[in-house]
Amino acid sequence: MSLTAAFDKLFVAFIQSVLAICAGLCYTVSKSEEWGTGTVNRGVFIVFEGIDGAGKTTQAELLRNRLTESGRRVHMTAEPTDMPTGVALRRVLSGKVKKSESEAALMFVQDRVAHNLAPENGIEACLAKGIDVICDRYYYSTMAYQGSSVDYGWVRSMNLDCPDIRKPDLCIFLDLTPEQSLGRIAAGRQSVEIYENRETLSRVRQAFLGVLNDLEGRERIVIVDAHRDIGAIHADIVKAVEDILT
Repeated sequence: MSLTAAFDKLFVAFIQSVLAICAGLCYTVSKSEEWGTGTVNRGVFIVFEGIDGAGKTTQAELLRNRLTESGRRVHMTAEPTDMPTGVALRRVLSGKVKKSESEAALMFVQDRVAHNLAPENGIEACLAKGIDVICDRYYYSTMAYQGSSVDYGWVRSMNLDCPDIRKPDLCIFLDLTPEQSLGRIAAGRQSVEIYENRETLSRVRQAFLGVLNDLEGRERIVIVDAHRDIGAIHADIVKAVEDILT
């Protein structure tokens, strides 16, 4: 074999090796993106849910501090959003604007899609930049509140089957009884929203539990007893989050 032929053979083998390595890297990246973690350092999407007064805001802030201290970047958000779609929705929830439950369900979906797709601080944009997203309420609330007043299957399909509404990596449900909820609301606020009464909160809590049962096996959901010391609740949440980060 001539020197040129030998060189050509080695060069071809080298190119084949490089292509094989690249193919392996592409596979790894695609799997990382699929699971939301890994070599691309994609952020994780965590949602806090629960009836009003369950302590979602407090626990979300504690978790943000914990993640930030560990070196992770975190974006805090909530639904309804502060975007025009969310502002209009908040007027409905406050009772200032009258809408049917079907109209409210549609407004929630519209706001949620905008929340996911916003180019600057949208959910998908943050996750793609490696920023963790912690959200106070998401589609679980819509399925529990509006899904208990209008056709549940319709509300479920609008949210779970929409390609622009991302599934969270973890949902943390802070469980509280209606009586405990109303006690906290009365102690912490001067006004209440249209859903904040014992009958509605009782119905919604049962609806929430039904939603979580419906999604069991499909999504990662952790139910935490919220009628305890703040530190004990936080410890349970940290453990659940560590499970998705390792």
